Amino acid sequence: MTDQDARLAEANRLAELLVGVVEQAKADFAATVGELGLPVSLARAIVLLTKPAPMRDLAEQLRCDRSYITSLADQLEERGLITRVPGEDRRYKLLALTEEGVALRSRIAQAVAERNMLLHRLTDDERNTLAPLLERLHGEGVAPSGSRDSSC
Repeated sequence: MTDQDARLAEANRLAELLVGVVEQAKADFAATVGELGLPVSLARAIVLLTKPAPMRDLAEQLRCDRSYITSLADQLEERGLITRVPGEDRRYKLLALTEEGVALRSRIAQAVAERNMLLHRLTDDERNTLAPLLERLHGEGVAPSGSRDSSC
C-alpha cells in the first residue's frame, strides 16, 4: 500500500466515523423529540429561539430558505408555541416563544441531556477536547455555499 493509499484509507475511515456519529445524533434527537410529539424541524426551531428573533435569523441558523421558515412559524403559532411580536423598526416581526413554548423548550433540553450520546459516552475532558477539533474542521461556523435547503 502506498503512502497515498494509506492517507486515502485514513480519510475514508475518519469520514465514515464522523458521518456515523452525526447520523446517530440526528436519529437520537428525532426519537427524543418524537416522544414529545414534535417533528424535528419544529423542535430545532424551538431550541434555537432563545430570544425573540427575525425569521431571517432563524432561516440562517437552520440553513433553510426563508420561505420555509414562514411555514414553520405558522405551525409553531398554531400550536401556541410562538407569537409574532413587532421588531424594533416595526417593518418586520420577531418570533418569540410563548410560555408554553419556553416550557416545551425546557422539556426538550432535559430529554436531550438525558439521552445524548455525546454527553453519556464522553467525559467532560473528552468533550472539551472534541469541541475545538470539530469547530476547526467545520471552518468555525462558515456555512458552505449552496447549503440552504427548502425544508429543514
